[in-house]
Amino acid sequence: MTIDYLKKILTARVYDVAHETPLELAPTLSQRYQNRIYFKREDMQDVFSFKIRGAYNKMAHLSEAQLKRGVICASAGNHAQGLAFSAAKLGVRATIVMPTTTPQLKVDSVRARGGANVEVVLHGESYTDAYNHALTLEKEQKLTFVHPFDDPDVIAGQGTIGMEILRQHSGPIHAIFVPIGGGGLIAGVAAYVKQVRPDIKIIGVHTFDSDAMGRSLKAGERVTLADVGLFADGTAVRLAGEETFRLAQMYVDEIIIVDTDAICAAIKDVFTDTRSILEPSGALSIAGAKAYVERAELTKEPIKNETLITIASGANMNFDRLRFVAERAELGESREAVFAVTLPEQRGSFKRFCSLIGPRNVTEFNYRISDEQDAHVFVGVQISDRGESGALARNFEANDFKTLDLTHDELAKSHLRHLVGGKSALAKDELLYRFEFPERPGALMRFLDSMAPNWNISLCHYRSQGGDVGRILIGLQVPQEEMDAFAGFLATLGYRYWDETQNPVYKLFLG
Repeated sequence: MTIDYLKKILTARVYDVAHETPLELAPTLSQRYQNRIYFKREDMQDVFSFKIRGAYNKMAHLSEAQLKRGVICASAGNHAQGLAFSAAKLGVRATIVMPTTTPQLKVDSVRARGGANVEVVLHGESYTDAYNHALTLEKEQKLTFVHPFDDPDVIAGQGTIGMEILRQHSGPIHAIFVPIGGGGLIAGVAAYVKQVRPDIKIIGVHTFDSDAMGRSLKAGERVTLADVGLFADGTAVRLAGEETFRLAQMYVDEIIIVDTDAICAAIKDVFTDTRSILEPSGALSIAGAKAYVERAELTKEPIKNETLITIASGANMNFDRLRFVAERAELGESREAVFAVTLPEQRGSFKRFCSLIGPRNVTEFNYRISDEQDAHVFVGVQISDRGESGALARNFEANDFKTLDLTHDELAKSHLRHLVGGKSALAKDELLYRFEFPERPGALMRFLDSMAPNWNISLCHYRSQGGDVGRILIGLQVPQEEMDAFAGFLATLGYRYWDETQNPVYKLFLG
C-alpha cells in the first residue's frame, strides 16, 4: 500500500502538545564556516526533544479500544518522554521499557512527565534489548505498541519539522542535516522536503559506532550492528526501521559519520551561539554540517555563502557528562594536539624543543626520568586548525625529536595522559587492553569477577567521565599456557575491547 506522507504530515496532530520551534541563525558558527548555519531548535520543546511529535501523533490516531488497553514502547529516553507526556495528556496507561544504560536524568523525566499513568521498566543494555522485552510485554498484557521510529504516524509526526523549516525559510537552502538513529526523523523530514523542494539535499549524520542506517544504505539491505556506542545514546540503534530504510533509500542524498570529539565540539559551538546545552545525539547534525564544509574545503570545492540547516534535536543531557564533553571538545575542534616526543637527556634539549612550539600555548606536559639516554614526554599544544598537528610533528622530526602524533589516539586521550611515568620492571609479559562497559553500579565488579584469579592486574586506570560507558585500561599478566582461556574470557565478557599491547605510545611510557 502506498502511503501519502505529504498528506499525513500536513494533517498530523502534533500541535495538541508540541509547538513550532524557532529556526535560528548561529552567527558565530556561520562566520567561522563562511556559510549561513541555522539551528532548528527542537531542544525547546516541552520535553526538550522532537520525539513528542511522533509519539503523540501515533497515539492520537489509535482507536478508543486501543487506548483503553494501554500502550507500550521501548526507548533510550526521548521517545519515552514524549510517550509519557502524551499518555498523561490523553489519560492513557503506558508502560515504557528503557535500557539500563539510559541516563538517570531521562529515567527520572519519564516518571515525572507520566505520573501515575506511566510504569518504567529497565531492561537490557541497548535499545534492541529493551525493544525485544517490550514486544514480550505487549503480547502478555495485550498492550498497543508505539514504535519510536518505524511507524507511518510516527514518521509523519517527525516530518512536521521539515514542513516548518520550509515555511520558516522560503529562500534557497543548500542542505538540511538530520541526526539518524532508527531513521524516523530523517524519513519524515525527507519525505516532506523532497516532495516540495527536491533541490534541497537531505544529509543524515551518524556516530561512527552507531551507523546502522548508513551501512544499510551502502549494502542495499538492512544491516544489524553487533553492538553500538552509547555516548550518543539517543541514536544508539542496532537496526534501522524497515519503513524508515525504504524512505531513506528514496530520499536521502548522503550520510556523514562523525566521532565523539566532533560531537563534543558541536555541543560547545551551540552553547557559544545560544547558551543552550544539547545532548550528544542532539548535536549530531551540527557536527555533520561542520564536517561537510571541512570536507569540501579539503577537496578544493569549498562551500561558501550557502544556507545549511541543522536540526538541534534534543537537550536531555546529564550534568555530570559535561566534564567529558569539555575535555574532548578541544580535540574535536582541533584546538589541542597531543604528542609523544623523545628528547635527548642533555642540557638545553627541553629549551630547544619549546622554541619549536613557538608562541603556541602548552596545554599539558608530562615527564618522568626513566632512561639515561632519552626522555619521553607527553605534551599537549594549543593549535588553530586541523592540519597544524601534522605540521608540528613534521617540524619536531626535522629537528631530530622523534615524534608520535597522538591527537587521534584513544588510548592516549582517555588514559595515558593521566598515567605518564608508570614504567615498571615487574610488569613482565603484560597485556594491555582498553574496555568499555555500561556505566552503572556493579559493572566494574562484574568485569573483575569474570577474570581468572591467577591473572595478575599490573595496571589499572579508570576515571568517571560522566559518559554512558565506563572506560577502563587494564594491564594483565596472563601465563602463556592460559592464553586460550583469556581469549574465551574476551569472547564471553560482552564488553567492547581493544588490544593496545602493540600501541607504540604504550611502549614509550608504560611498557
